[in-house]
Amino acid sequence: MNILELQEEVRAYAKEIGIDKIGFTTAAPFRELKNRLIRQQELGYQSGFEESDVEKRTNPSLLLDEPESIIAIAIAYPSRMEESPKGKKGERRGIFCRASWGIDYHIVLRERLKQLETFIQERVPTARFRSMVDTGELSDRAVAERAGIGWSGKNSSIITPEFGSYVYLGEMITNIPFAPDEPMEDQCGDCTLCMDACPTSALVQPGQLNAQRCIAFLTQVKTPLPEEFRTKIGNRVYGCDTCQTICPKNKRMHNLHQDAFKPEPELVKPVLEPLLDLSNREFKEQFGHMSGSWRGKNPIQRNAVLALAHFKEESAIPKLADMLKKDARPMMRGTIAWALGRIGTDECFDILLAALEDEQDEEVRREIEMALGNWKYSAQSTK
Repeated sequence: MNILELQEEVRAYAKEIGIDKIGFTTAAPFRELKNRLIRQQELGYQSGFEESDVEKRTNPSLLLDEPESIIAIAIAYPSRMEESPKGKKGERRGIFCRASWGIDYHIVLRERLKQLETFIQERVPTARFRSMVDTGELSDRAVAERAGIGWSGKNSSIITPEFGSYVYLGEMITNIPFAPDEPMEDQCGDCTLCMDACPTSALVQPGQLNAQRCIAFLTQVKTPLPEEFRTKIGNRVYGCDTCQTICPKNKRMHNLHQDAFKPEPELVKPVLEPLLDLSNREFKEQFGHMSGSWRGKNPIQRNAVLALAHFKEESAIPKLADMLKKDARPMMRGTIAWALGRIGTDECFDILLAALEDEQDEEVRREIEMALGNWKYSAQSTK
């Protein structure tokens, strides 16, 4: 079969099965990316969730024998809810980032890539593939940029003219020599709004992210958060959208056409206190189909406690006091101690004093003592 004819058939079929953008590029090594990734490692800016082997991340021939090209795909996800529930005093709500709305995108994109593989193989029986979404070795953004899906913005996201940066990315390495598409010209210009708005200054320069400071990463770690970041989390229970919502290229991008990603309002903006009561099984039953559930309930519950502190939600004090006394997880007890210190009522002070008498874990004791110290300082400064 003529390769160019096949390529046009693939484009048409991709649209038919709900792929919003498709692009093609060569399977040549990503040499510039390799230098950037090495520098990221040297600076300690990586999250640790990505593939650590830079060679595998930048050389497609290590992932598929004799590769000829890479197919990049993008599927848009929503930027807003049609009916967004509102939190109120006594019933505060958290928020999952937009990339966790609807069905886990890994499942959806892998299914679409599998459909593409089947379509191509029916026409070229000798075709070979290696598909991946997010957790694969290649950099989704580097592939998408080179394949003309969009340009790499200063917020380290791929930005498309049609859907803004609200797109999921995936790719397929193949031995078919498709004609490469042209990369897209950078359209960020002099704008630095995303860098200026980042709550933790994680965007250290255009296109360079220190993942260790990024709220999207911090909400996923299973360890206690460094104190400097705790007040930055706000009511986010998973992920962060600040560098996307501030972007002018994302204005008026709603992207509500993909049924799989339409948000369930009560799940993506959950009431915070009930989250603290969920068992592992209950958490999986409620949130297991969302990509934001992949780290389990512990980080989500920790973030819910930080969010209650953010709101200074006094109605949560009895629940937090009970958890400080009974919860088996030192990370949670330490976070709760900090949160009670932030809420800062006389009742919180008494709860912390009582907890200090019984607490055996040294790190948790340190958190309680810090909370008590901050409370005393705050009380004195208001006199």
